[in-house]
Amino acid sequence: MKKLLFLLLILTLSACDREFARGERYFLQEEYAAAIKEFNKVLFLKVTDTQSLFLRARAFEELEQFKEAFEDYNRILSLRPDHAHAYAGKGKIYWKLKKYKEAEVELLKAAQYAPDDADILLLLGRSMLKNGRFKSADEFLDQAKKIRPEAADIYYYQGMARSQIGDINGAAASFNMALRYDPDNLAARYNRGLTLLIIGYLPWAEDDFDDVLRYKPDHVEALAHRGVARVRQNKRSGCADIEAAMAKGSQYAARNRHLCP
Repeated sequence: MKKLLFLLLILTLSACDREFARGERYFLQEEYAAAIKEFNKVLFLKVTDTQSLFLRARAFEELEQFKEAFEDYNRILSLRPDHAHAYAGKGKIYWKLKKYKEAEVELLKAAQYAPDDADILLLLGRSMLKNGRFKSADEFLDQAKKIRPEAADIYYYQGMARSQIGDINGAAASFNMALRYDPDNLAARYNRGLTLLIIGYLPWAEDDFDDVLRYKPDHVEALAHRGVARVRQNKRSGCADIEAAMAKGSQYAARNRHLCP
């Protein structure tokens, strides 16, 4: 009898392993509904299998079935309170729902248990930016940058944080690095132009706004700021930019109209 029970246990575990492998394969192929069905089979027999719970939660998340994903993440945390990626999963859902304060809380917990995970630190920094906690955002993004030193998006968001705390030189340096690793990032190029304009590097600022307008000719604020950069270099074409931007509704251009005769 014992041998029979042992054999049944082995067969059950083997079946679970096969179903988990199928579920994982479906997940990687982005067949999320099929993946959930396989993980359901595993969890019917192994109710505390945190690997299956996590991948099922991720599959629910991809299908935007957030209630079910939350339930799985909370179940994982009841079994493993130190599961960083379950906290991160909840944080990502709150982010998608634009609940940035709740996202920050969950991502802080995730970062506590996974301090070397650059993805967690990046999303935490972005949540802090949304919540107006710019100094803290800069600090966490600095940690992320050390882990992933060639990630353009980390430098970009750090530049945004530094702009808000008044570290204009630091912001310009961050945007420089963002553009080193992603030269096509027009948002980084525009924001670098803003910082260079403030610092007084007018020809470089003008070049950045030129580049933005080359790819996005309807970017009104790039037009307005290019106008100011040109006027400050005594270029007559700057006033034409300011007038054109004013006509398109730019308040910045209107505030700087006095620079033109």
